[in-house]
Amino acid sequence: MRYAARVDANQEQIVSALRAAGATVWIIGLPVDLLVGYNGHTFLMEIKDGPKKHLTKLQEAFFEKWEGGTLCRVDGPEAALRMIAVI
Repeated sequence: MRYAARVDANQEQIVSALRAAGATVWIIGLPVDLLVGYNGHTFLMEIKDGPKKHLTKLQEAFFEKWEGGTLCRVDGPEAALRMIAVI
């Protein structure tokens, strides 16, 4: 039985900031939290509530093997906007 994944406390702020900047945001949950489209580019974002939070084993494996578009870990709205080059 799979339980609902815990949502990081800062996810709502990050999603709101990205959408306000004009990005399309899908909350996907696995293997990372967000699928973001902006200015013709695709970004996969893993949200962590602070820099000391660790990736899960699944996320570690995904980060190691991913060969597609931009994959990043963000801990706040500013970091997310920086990743899509808004700031």
